[in-house]
Amino acid sequence: MFSSVLSAAICGIDGRKITVEADVSDGLPVFSMVGYLASEVREAQDRVRTALKNTGIRLPARRITVNLAPADIRKAGSGFDLPIAVAVLSCLEQIPRQRTEGILFVGELSLDGGINGIRGVMELVSCAVRQGCHTCIVPEENLAEGSVIQGIKVLGAGHIRQVIRYLRGQGELEQRSINIEEIRNRHKEEAGSDFSQIQGQFLLRRAAEVAVAGFHNLLIIGPPGSGKTMTARRIPTIMPEISLEEALEISKIHSIAGELPEGAALMTGRPFRSPHHTVTPAALAGGGRGPRPGEVSLAHRGVLYLDELPEFEKGTLEILRQPMEEGRICITRNTGNYLFPAEFMLVAS
Repeated sequence: MFSSVLSAAICGIDGRKITVEADVSDGLPVFSMVGYLASEVREAQDRVRTALKNTGIRLPARRITVNLAPADIRKAGSGFDLPIAVAVLSCLEQIPRQRTEGILFVGELSLDGGINGIRGVMELVSCAVRQGCHTCIVPEENLAEGSVIQGIKVLGAGHIRQVIRYLRGQGELEQRSINIEEIRNRHKEEAGSDFSQIQGQFLLRRAAEVAVAGFHNLLIIGPPGSGKTMTARRIPTIMPEISLEEALEISKIHSIAGELPEGAALMTGRPFRSPHHTVTPAALAGGGRGPRPGEVSLAHRGVLYLDELPEFEKGTLEILRQPMEEGRICITRNTGNYLFPAEFMLVAS
């Protein structure tokens, strides 16, 4: 028996469609997975088998083959557990195949069948919209950020048992309505720091205002305790109010990096990043085998603050040349080139 379901993978900061194919046939009892997989994806076979057993479903002693296509895209992360489980159950006729059509699944399974949160759900839901899906099932923990994306029904599940019941037509999954304007207004009320709190330092305040007005970079020199860091931290509060398009862009980057605040649906303030002077070039620029955004991308549309500038390594500071000139940074790996946005205001002291 053969079946397939839709999922998605993060490549840089973009979501790519992944088809999870499953086949159950006669042969030696083995659970085989193929498709250019990272180690955490290969481990999914043990998580899926154990999660289904603890849910009351035992896989038969037959040959189970799972393929994640296309094979030229490296699959990383733990978000493929749920689609693999659904594909296998559909193959075993535990779930009607027609019920999985047009649905994109993402989520990590725990051994008791619980569905854990993952990174990058906002971009994965956007990918589902681009692929023409009508529904996206995500972990309950990520339901708020996924529901920000319009044009698709986003459902949250906390346990695979809930997903099985839903696909059998025996129950419903949680759906959440997000009021973006209410979130933005709440952020304004809860903001703790403001540029108006700076007392004295009239020249520094004027220099910061001029720099923000033209989105210029700013170097602050002065003795310890004179208010350099305090002023830098309040610069985002006098920058132009963030638009909805910018808020979505910033939130997607932070979601992919795993930096989105817990339970937050959307980032409504401009980011302020202040890496320590021991930061490595890879952490500043972004990278890894499956490249993730670095500090320059996490500061996109906001402020990148380098305190004690002379303490930074020369090679680390040289990384800033391309993003400061072009507003983006290119990370090259053997799987291709990954472009990350990096349009920030550099403030150093």
